Amino acid sequence: MSATFLEQTEIYELTGRKLKSLQVAALKNMGIPFFINAIGRPVVLRKTIEGRATAAPPEKTPWVPPGLRAK
Repeated sequence: MSATFLEQTEIYELTGRKLKSLQVAALKNMGIPFFINAIGRPVVLRKTIEGRATAAPPEKTPWVPPGLRAK
């Protein structure tokens, strides 16, 4: 077992899908961050599933000059 990434069997259990393309679609639908490796398989960091991932910082709103701000 890899300490850094989920195994393919774990990704199958998580998504319920065996095909790479369906695993990718399921992960996107669940909002789970992943990347695609050189052979086209989705790779998920273990810390993402275990809840140790840090939350993404909130998006910054673009700067608007004071005269154009909504009141």
